[in-house]
Amino acid sequence: MKPHVTCLMVTSVDGRLHPSRFTRSPDGTRSDWSGLYETTHKALQADAWMVGRVTMAEISKAGPHAPEGAVEVERPHRFANRDAGSFAVALDPSGKVHFNRPDVDGDHIVVLLGRDVPDSHLAELAADGVSYVVADGERIDLAAMLDVLGRELGIRKLLLEGGAGINGSFLAAGLVDELSVIVAPAVDGRPQSEAIVDAGEAGLIDKVELSLTSCEKLDHGAVHLRYAVRPS
Repeated sequence: MKPHVTCLMVTSVDGRLHPSRFTRSPDGTRSDWSGLYETTHKALQADAWMVGRVTMAEISKAGPHAPEGAVEVERPHRFANRDAGSFAVALDPSGKVHFNRPDVDGDHIVVLLGRDVPDSHLAELAADGVSYVVADGERIDLAAMLDVLGRELGIRKLLLEGGAGINGSFLAAGLVDELSVIVAPAVDGRPQSEAIVDAGEAGLIDKVELSLTSCEKLDHGAVHLRYAVRPS
């Protein structure tokens, strides 16, 4: 069963992604946005959170390393910890992210991989105690991956937390149930700055509809907007 997917992001008024580039608000600083984000993240009480390759690589800060001795490789999946209670999920089709521990702040790591990822990378993940799921087809079927997470790990609510590419892919595939956005009273203004959603040249026109479910004023002049997402 597919988990309920909430895309949770913090953005400037002009829809940009990186708080370090935001202007300051009259009663807050750039650092306040991360605090508001973490508070909202915890309040949503999800079983798991998911990011893309680039974001997870910034979190893990690990390089490639061969396991010591022989490690058994399993396909299509290997779960080192089914009872973690909370999970950190990374979408990494090419197998470029490395780890030196099996969790992120206590959340057990699960990596979603493409079919052609070599056994050597799977062995490295297994040796580090990291769980993984390997795609069956040439391209990753995001819906099938979510079903595996729900069925095998009991994940019922998942927070999708960017970057822009993975957010756009999930929205385009009709897999996002809710869009939860913290809008900071700040602007970025850079023409090439990354937005919170990037669905490619085709965009999302005629693919999704947003229905406002709540609007909450937060500290430092920010607002929390929640939208139900439906295929159009």
